Amino acid sequence: MVTDCLGNPVSCRGAALDAVNDFTDGFLRYHPKATNVLGVIGGLEDCLPHVFAGYLWMFLQRPEAPERARPHALAAAAAAPRAHARERAHLGVLEAWMAGDWPGMIRRAEAITAAWPQDLVALKLVQTQYLNLGDSPGILRSALRLLPANAGNAHVHGMVAFGFEQCHLLDEARAAAEAALARDASEPWAHHALAHVHLTRGEIDAGRRFMAGVSGHWEGLNSFMYTHNWWHTALFDISAGDGAAALAIHDEHCWGIAPDYSQDQVGAVSLLARLDFAGIDTGGRWQALRPWLETRGADVESAFLTLQYLYGLGRAGSPVADDLMEAVRARAASAPPWAAAMWRETALPACEGVLAAARGNHAEAIRRLGPALPTLWKVGGSHAQRDLFEQIFLDSLMQESAWVSAQQLLEARRAFDPSGVPLNRMLAEVYGRLGLPDQQATAAARALRVG
Repeated sequence: MVTDCLGNPVSCRGAALDAVNDFTDGFLRYHPKATNVLGVIGGLEDCLPHVFAGYLWMFLQRPEAPERARPHALAAAAAAPRAHARERAHLGVLEAWMAGDWPGMIRRAEAITAAWPQDLVALKLVQTQYLNLGDSPGILRSALRLLPANAGNAHVHGMVAFGFEQCHLLDEARAAAEAALARDASEPWAHHALAHVHLTRGEIDAGRRFMAGVSGHWEGLNSFMYTHNWWHTALFDISAGDGAAALAIHDEHCWGIAPDYSQDQVGAVSLLARLDFAGIDTGGRWQALRPWLETRGADVESAFLTLQYLYGLGRAGSPVADDLMEAVRARAASAPPWAAAMWRETALPACEGVLAAARGNHAEAIRRLGPALPTLWKVGGSHAQRDLFEQIFLDSLMQESAWVSAQQLLEARRAFDPSGVPLNRMLAEVYGRLGLPDQQATAAARALRVG
């Protein structure tokens, strides 16, 4: 029996098998060789390479992605009668994804991992969609199920680590990430999981040291993993009060790598917003984002992404934000049953709130975004990424002189960012406004740490 690089059965050989292995290994390592299949697919008639090519198009995260993937789904379907059952099952995953059926995609991919527990491509797809649905226990459960069959695989330990961290099980997350790095010191998803642990625990100096020590491993990775791990590094710099370092990371490592890609765009939006909130002059960088964000048009493929497109368009003063907001309202009225409540009750008011904040209407931002915050996990993304929306809300409280509400939120945030320079500067201002000079002085002293 022919197998892929992980020991899973395949029906293809030669160039087709090489393409399958490049995708499989590259997908898990966040390496660009995953896209090699696109360069050879024209000469292949095998099922699985075409499915993997379809997956790559779906990761565009754009409305046109299903149509770009469709020729590959059709080619895979034509080859399906002579394909292995596992390969045909992957075709079913692709078809569910193209149809916008995220829960169905998860069910089909989990059936693959149950039958072939070394199919880590299927596992990664499962975790991706659980993340998009905001289902952190699902992220963890799916990886733990496959750990016994893949105990020596660093990627699986990294996926377990991320699942633990998203469930706020930080000791377990650290142990799993360290297990991954003991097997492969270059495993980038384990670096990412440990960055989350350090950030959530307020271990800013330790996080900066760790990320500086492993950043050399990110050279040559795909734009998402490269820019995202650098994005995490910048968050430590912002908290430490080193705005110049964070701004340099934006310019050198976060923006401009693949400016047409969704994840690079929202990473830049999120980082620029946090820099603004920290009082760091971002110059004309919002305008540099504007033409790339305007290509999104009416893109409501993901509520999590759309929220950030809206904020970026609003900050750049683009009228396209109004078109996107109308698309959000239409989506809230027509979303499939599995997503209808999320779009109607959480995403719609949150989108209205972030756009209002971006345009300086902070009272409206407070009114619309505030009630959506408790359920914002439903839009997807990690809790570190979603923290952007709480920071937008906090900034609106500050702009509206809502000092009592701001004090409550800032002190709650100090539990996980105790020595954060921007946070303590804001607290000092708030306590001054509230007539609490001793608390003002204490917060101001905390903000004097050296970046």
